[in-house]
Amino acid sequence: MRAFEIIFWISLSIVFYTYIGYGILLYVLVKIKECFRKTPTPPLPADNRLPELTLFIAAYNEEDVVDEKMRNCLALDYPADKLHILWITDGSNDRTRERLSHWPQATVLHQPLRLGKTAALNRGMRFVSTPLVVFTDANTYLNREALREIVHAFANPRVGCVAGEKRIAVQVKDNAASGGEGLYWKYESALKKLDARLYSAVGAAGELFAIRRELFEEMPADTLLDDFILSLRIVMRGYTIAYRADAYATESGSADMREEEKRKVRIAAGGLQSVWRLRALLNPFRYGIFSFQYISHRVLRWSLTPVLLFLLLPLNTVLIFTTEHPLPYAFIWLLQTLFYLMGSWGYYLSSRHIKNKILFIPYYFLFMNINVIRGFGYLCKRRGQAGGAWEKARRA
Repeated sequence: MRAFEIIFWISLSIVFYTYIGYGILLYVLVKIKECFRKTPTPPLPADNRLPELTLFIAAYNEEDVVDEKMRNCLALDYPADKLHILWITDGSNDRTRERLSHWPQATVLHQPLRLGKTAALNRGMRFVSTPLVVFTDANTYLNREALREIVHAFANPRVGCVAGEKRIAVQVKDNAASGGEGLYWKYESALKKLDARLYSAVGAAGELFAIRRELFEEMPADTLLDDFILSLRIVMRGYTIAYRADAYATESGSADMREEEKRKVRIAAGGLQSVWRLRALLNPFRYGIFSFQYISHRVLRWSLTPVLLFLLLPLNTVLIFTTEHPLPYAFIWLLQTLFYLMGSWGYYLSSRHIKNKILFIPYYFLFMNINVIRGFGYLCKRRGQAGGAWEKARRA
């Protein structure tokens, strides 16, 4: 049973490192780096020196949010003559275009055929001529200073992409989906901030990110995580991804866990697809410290760690009855069992619409990892599909 013990401890170490250890190590590395080198922040340029930029919104059947989104765009603190608002509404068959016709400040590109968001990005970028492009979703709302914060980050010529912060709107009574998602994104944002301080953020979220126009590369139409692929391709060209917590996009959490499941399965499938398509980044001899960040922050979460997580309990059970020293394994087994029970109770409360944020944490954590495994099946089912269209999740 010696082999089982080795597998168990390796698995436990990888699970711990992925979800807790990397954050601790990252914090220590950032503090060491900043003891020796401080990066000066250049001043924000005056209004007459601000670059023109395009606010790029790919939307599918978003009639309910068009007016509020446009009001949000026009309220942003950026010179109106330097801000271009572009909507791509490919495939929309509701009143999205009709609503947009009442907003002359917006340019709208439409075609009846829906090929998915990635195809819409590829098509729309051919009509963009500004040096900077800011991508945002139709159902997210930006803080007033977001564009200036993003432009400020581009003052560093090494920055090719800027990732904004994603925030989940606080509800009076969060369900497990919005409550769990909100906690997850707070943790994720802290990691992104540390990643960027060490070297580069590891990817950007589609709710709010920006790139230099000349760095855009068309992606295969079946790409599931266009924001992630696009931003990391920029890193592969020698640039970094800056992170700006003061440029944020706020959106509602998923309406319920069934809707959140749609998102998580698609994201997990997209993560697995990305790991394969960006496999060159796994080479530390070529990409140095970024390979370490990429593997630690993303690759392990989307591939090996969820499998090892669910392998731990059965391995632990076997070792209690077969090892010469069962006490440590019995203690770890008890902790694991307690965690699963808390997650199960969180699921029960969620199904009854009872609020309990403490139990939402183990429930949402297990839910996320189960859906990573489901994502593999989702990706296999999509094999051979040319487009990247997917079913949207309803928001709260």
